Amino acid sequence: MQTQKLGVKGFRGDSIFQLLNAAFLSLISVSMLLPFIHIAAKSLSDQSYVVAKDVWLWPKGLNFSSYDFVLSYKQFYVSFGNSLFITIVGTLISMAVTLLAAYPLARNGLPYRRFMMLIFVITMFFSGGLIPTYLIVKDVGLLNSLWSVILPGALAPFNLILIRNFFSGLPEAMEESARMDGASSLRILAQIYVPLSMPAIATISMFYAVGYWNSFFQAMMYLTDRSLMPLQVFLLQLVSNDKPADMVVNDVLSGVTPESMRAAAIICVVLPILCVYPFIQRYFVKGIMLGAVKG
Repeated sequence: MQTQKLGVKGFRGDSIFQLLNAAFLSLISVSMLLPFIHIAAKSLSDQSYVVAKDVWLWPKGLNFSSYDFVLSYKQFYVSFGNSLFITIVGTLISMAVTLLAAYPLARNGLPYRRFMMLIFVITMFFSGGLIPTYLIVKDVGLLNSLWSVILPGALAPFNLILIRNFFSGLPEAMEESARMDGASSLRILAQIYVPLSMPAIATISMFYAVGYWNSFFQAMMYLTDRSLMPLQVFLLQLVSNDKPADMVVNDVLSGVTPESMRAAAIICVVLPILCVYPFIQRYFVKGIMLGAVKG
């Protein structure tokens, strides 16, 4: 009887915790979603309602002139192509480097494995500094090139640790069996570890892709040619006071309010990467949890 009472209390305690946890997470989700809905509503509203600050979560006087204004720039499409190149090529390179580094670090037979991992972990807290990094990029000839946005940050230590932990959790018997059949390390990685690690790989690929898509600071440091400008820098110039001359002229002639124009530009920049999430989201929880099982 006492055991049954304890079981009932434990069940009630778990139910209360789950309820509070769900309420707390729902509150956080709503607090993150409302600003995005507000921006979308302003971008689709008539200019008079936006100026009067009469738009909250639903567009008033449906109007697409802000999008026409943003999409009328030829530079938008040039910047979109640059961001697409940086995101796709950068993600592929980053995943290749991460997998090639994580595989040997996950094997117990690698000499000085812990020391190497320590070096990677140190880089998460300390860097060489902005000026030394700029000088290195300049000396290797990457200035004013899209590769300057991709290569310096091709490997993220945190992502490496997640993939390495995932690999460490896979049975070593599979690798030993493959080696007995004459498989090389590269073949074992490509045909055994990668297929079994698709949830983690999909998750980390999304991390890299979002990072490359949202990057603007490296582009501002290393790129001076406007034709190489990524989408985030285009957005920054569009919403700032320091605009090129053609943007200033268009602002005057368009009649679009700066507030609705900024909202439309933000939606145009966020929407492409947001469309990728539904295809990757199902891998997130599984990939992160499996990568955290074994250190």
